Amino acid sequence: MLIAGDIGGTKTLLALYDPDAGARKPVAQAEFRSANYASLDDIVREFVGQTRHPVEAACFDVAGPVIDGGARLTNLPWVLDEGLMQQALGLKRVILLNDLAAVAYAVPHLLTEDVHTINEGSADPHGAIAVIAPGTGLGEAFLVWDGAKHIACASEGGHADFAPADEIQQALLRYLFGRYGHVAYERVCSGSGLPNIYDFLRDSGHAPESPAFAAMLAAAPDRTPIIVNTALQDPSNALCAATLDLFVSILGAAAGNLALKVLATGGVYLGGGIPPRMLPHLDNGRLMQAFVSKGRFAGMLKKVPVKVITTQAALLGAALYGLDHIGTTG
Repeated sequence: MLIAGDIGGTKTLLALYDPDAGARKPVAQAEFRSANYASLDDIVREFVGQTRHPVEAACFDVAGPVIDGGARLTNLPWVLDEGLMQQALGLKRVILLNDLAAVAYAVPHLLTEDVHTINEGSADPHGAIAVIAPGTGLGEAFLVWDGAKHIACASEGGHADFAPADEIQQALLRYLFGRYGHVAYERVCSGSGLPNIYDFLRDSGHAPESPAFAAMLAAAPDRTPIIVNTALQDPSNALCAATLDLFVSILGAAAGNLALKVLATGGVYLGGGIPPRMLPHLDNGRLMQAFVSKGRFAGMLKKVPVKVITTQAALLGAALYGLDHIGTTG
């Protein structure tokens, strides 16, 4: 049996797989709040105790770079090491993957029902593919064709410098530069970045904030769900609506940048937990307007397929990678 896991800054999703059943039919699955545990080892032990199945190996995707079998998570105080985890958990093998590399690994295996199409475009079957995923942080990855199949490659492009595309984004950059010093795309294009946009719009006088809504945000452990849900359900809240609009424009521009960097003629896939929650705002043209606004390359980008991943692709990718690279028995 194989355990595959999607280890995020907010939640950890684990699943158990029988190699004979494949990566789309887990034997068991459970979700854990990451911050409630001192280590991933503790979560795995609890999960194994719940499932009561013998486990031989594990493959975990993690939100951070994986170097020489080790990872320090970007948004969690965990340090992971393949060898130490293998020993501590009594497994034959443990593999760590970057979470976006896992998503990229899953992309060639996605079905029609696993995606929502924003721009149909015309995909080159052998072209590079880009993946950009706003969740707790902002992840990026890409796939390149090796002559026989697509190879998934990790990236930390979400931490590249934020490049404002208009005057309001320039003002946002100046506002956040004073707060952080360095402003990466993750500061404005992620779950942790959405409140930064909201604060900027509020403090710059874009629209008034009601005392009741301010109190609600102040009492919340995480302001992002409140801002997003309010924008989706109550467009009369001008601050939340403007926050989501600006977020979508920045996401579109960042996705277009990545498409240019890797020449993603095979398509661009939006992953992470945020895009599936706001599909109407991605369909209304704002995202594609920012995506193609690249001067002389606008025509090329109009032909690039843009799709939202609506399934748990990171977990699927970790399971596929684990089953492909680790010998297990049912």
